[in-house]
Amino acid sequence: MNRAYRFRIYPTPEQEIFFHKTFGCCRFVYNRMLADKVEEYEKTKKMKKTTPATYKNSYPWLKEVDSLALANVQFHLEAAFRKFFREPKVGFPRFKSKHRSRKSYTTNVVNGNIRLSGGKLRLPKAGEVRIRLHREIPEGQKLKSVTVSMDPSGKYYASLLCEYENCENQAGMRKAEKVLGIDYAMDGMAVFSTGEKCRNPGYYQQALARLAREQRRLSKCQKGSRNYLKQKRRVALCHEKVKNQRKDFLHKLSRSLAEKYDAVAVEDLDMKAMSKSLNFGKNVMDNGYGMFLAMLSYKLEDRRGRLVRIDKFFPSSKKCSRCGKVKKVLPLSERTYRCECGNQMDRDVNAAINIREEGKRLLCA
Repeated sequence: MNRAYRFRIYPTPEQEIFFHKTFGCCRFVYNRMLADKVEEYEKTKKMKKTTPATYKNSYPWLKEVDSLALANVQFHLEAAFRKFFREPKVGFPRFKSKHRSRKSYTTNVVNGNIRLSGGKLRLPKAGEVRIRLHREIPEGQKLKSVTVSMDPSGKYYASLLCEYENCENQAGMRKAEKVLGIDYAMDGMAVFSTGEKCRNPGYYQQALARLAREQRRLSKCQKGSRNYLKQKRRVALCHEKVKNQRKDFLHKLSRSLAEKYDAVAVEDLDMKAMSKSLNFGKNVMDNGYGMFLAMLSYKLEDRRGRLVRIDKFFPSSKKCSRCGKVKKVLPLSERTYRCECGNQMDRDVNAAINIREEGKRLLCA
């Protein structure tokens, strides 16, 4: 299995220049290869096969950067085309923009060209870069590649991709004795089948006033000036703080659930579609429920647990968790579930219990 570890790096001014050159060269090669493929297809209806090496004679400055970084650009473009042909709805590969695209490049480990020792990371043609190892990489993991990226706030990061053997997964999944059901809550984060309600801290809502103030100042700066760039970085830092707060909360919550339960049952919801309906976009995106499920999935897998996804058309809210009777109509304004059998409880807790029982049924099947 593969796992990536993301650390912050502190390059020197010369190394920053090299990183920006590499970002620009990777973007140029990607756009050039995409343009040539489109032009060749329009003429001959065939896909042109090119490599970054074919452009180095015409553009000698491409030789200044890491050749493996340019080679990975070809793999990324081919992967984008494969995904487009497999899933046309994702759209045709688009050209990368200097101002809007993510600034990053990936290089591979070949003959020990990348080494990590003494608090420094050695990268091809960049030399040794100071790195902050806030966590230790477990022994026995083999370094495969490194992705260097720069955030809009101006901070540099290195993602180390390591390969390891997961002995726990080879032993098989553990018996699902403790199963938890989770129902998504629009006004918070989630409701558990145990009756607990996980509230959304709302970090974005807390930062709205400061973010609006910084964005007003940015709108009054002359675009492209030094003050504009400084203020743009302040706005990026506001967004970065909200992102880090949200990820920290979700990591802690998902880890606590993965260690406590053998299996977790959730609804397979389309969060992007939900964010576009009923003007709930900010609330849906602020709680990061989709990110929470992704974290919970791989953390359960590491502990030989499993995440069970229930069909979104399963009547979890309309079904009585005691007698199993399904109501034909249940308006959203009715927050307490009442059944003819005498069952009376919060509708979200009732839905979470139904999701847990359906998850148990699928596990047994």
